[in-house]
Amino acid sequence: MIFLTLFLGLIANFIGYIPPGNINLTLVQITINRGFKQAMRFIIAFSSVEFFFTYFIMHAAKWLSAQVKLDTVIDWVMVVLFGTLGTITWIHRKKPPQSNYSEHESIKYGILLGFLNPMQVPFWMITGTYMITHQWILDGKLALVVFSVGSAAGAFLCLYLYARFAQFIQSKFALSTRMINTGIALLFFSFAAYHVVKQVYLVFFKG
Repeated sequence: MIFLTLFLGLIANFIGYIPPGNINLTLVQITINRGFKQAMRFIIAFSSVEFFFTYFIMHAAKWLSAQVKLDTVIDWVMVVLFGTLGTITWIHRKKPPQSNYSEHESIKYGILLGFLNPMQVPFWMITGTYMITHQWILDGKLALVVFSVGSAAGAFLCLYLYARFAQFIQSKFALSTRMINTGIALLFFSFAAYHVVKQVYLVFFKG
């Protein structure tokens, strides 16, 4: 049962980080602009925080799912987050990559985004509640610790593959840093626009 719980946590969070979002796009940017070593520091720091993040959300999954306004709050937080990341990336799109970065810079960034990760809240609300309700995992402390370890491992594995893929794309196509940063900035802006359109639709057309 412990191995199954670990495996479920790994698979669930691996799948959760496959779609492009603020975390994996930021990682791609770090890999291309700062190198694979800095990307690994980011991944390790982020995955470590993911353990605590998952444990807290899984504990609070049932309570969070009962909060009526939570989806709206998360959408607007994502608008701010994606808008900020897009703006920062756009402003720095023409800057050439630095040759030296602080060893702790990517670690701090990974820890920050590990805690500031609102996209995972609805994911774990749905996934966590489903798994506990259907008794795929137990809701005891030990089971949730094991599940959270699996979740951290799943995040690590998926992000590691993203970093390797970014390396491959950069070496294969010799894309300029400016082109990559511009593309990532536009993706951030498009994600922000999606959440704005979603809320406008819900308020004015569906409500």
